[in-house]
Amino acid sequence: MKFENMEVWKKASRLSVLIYSELKNLTDYGFKDQITRSGLSIPSNIAEGLDRESIKDKRKFLIYARGSCAELRTQTYIGMEIGYISKQAGVLWVRDTQEISAMLTGLMKSLH
Repeated sequence: MKFENMEVWKKASRLSVLIYSELKNLTDYGFKDQITRSGLSIPSNIAEGLDRESIKDKRKFLIYARGSCAELRTQTYIGMEIGYISKQAGVLWVRDTQEISAMLTGLMKSLH
């Protein structure tokens, strides 16, 4: 399966682009670097996992991607609380990370 054809990879990639776009003018570079890295890590780990040969390796990287979803969701909650992320964008990102996590869980269960 090509990762470029997977809906979960497409959704995660779009989310990463949204994060970069929304935070392009943020001057707290520590926060900006951390949240953009966790967002970028999701589609990157999906791609790396799906390109691996063994099912064990595929699952390992999909688990990493799911962990990055949780990290991004946490950073989004904090970013909204401190005023770095608009409520509108934050609610969307939280929903997207929840959906991506569920998709990753389903994908892991389908591997055999």
